[in-house]
Amino acid sequence: MALNLLATGSHSNKAEASEIQGNWTFCPKEIYLIMLQPLLKNLGKYVSLTEDDTAIIQGLFKVSRFKRHQYLLQEGTLTRFETFVLNGLTRTYEMDDKGQEHVVQFGPEDWWVGDIYSFLTETPATFNIDCLEDTEVAQITKSDLEKLYQEVPKLERHFRILVQNAFIATTQRLSSTLSRSAAERYQEFILKYPQIEQRVPNHQIASYLGITPQSLSRIRSQTRVR
Repeated sequence: MALNLLATGSHSNKAEASEIQGNWTFCPKEIYLIMLQPLLKNLGKYVSLTEDDTAIIQGLFKVSRFKRHQYLLQEGTLTRFETFVLNGLTRTYEMDDKGQEHVVQFGPEDWWVGDIYSFLTETPATFNIDCLEDTEVAQITKSDLEKLYQEVPKLERHFRILVQNAFIATTQRLSSTLSRSAAERYQEFILKYPQIEQRVPNHQIASYLGITPQSLSRIRSQTRVR
């Protein structure tokens, strides 16, 4: 029976976490390939993948499992992986000087998460990423990503579009924060994350919107009345 490596995250305490090094176990190849199907579908959005391309992708990405509250990445550590969420939900946030959390992004299924600047420049991350649910991810290191570009050159276009979209999303988020009302930002949140409102604590949604939980409750009440 063919086997593939599967990592299980081993730290739940932020003080112990950097970017999690899992406990590696072996997974039957058939199950491993099924787990990677969402990744292959995502990578096939902008390019057509052959069977040979798929085999290369399967050999370079590794699947990791994390429990709720475990960290994928901690501020101040190097971002060693580009990460795709197969199943579950993550939260990307930063801490201010007063120790208050500011949620930057949620990462449900079919999302790429990470600190892309840290990953590309090999400098310490400015964000923390933890799991709001038990989560499975597919990850690739920077060196293996370079191998992927060499062996499947057309995938470089996919990741170029990924970086462009991340830049656009950051610009739009900044513009929204500066120019839109809290109610308008809430509607944008619903459109961007249509399936996760019931999966995320209210105070974290409020943090993402830059408002208090009380303001969020008021906006929801007004929305229901309309």
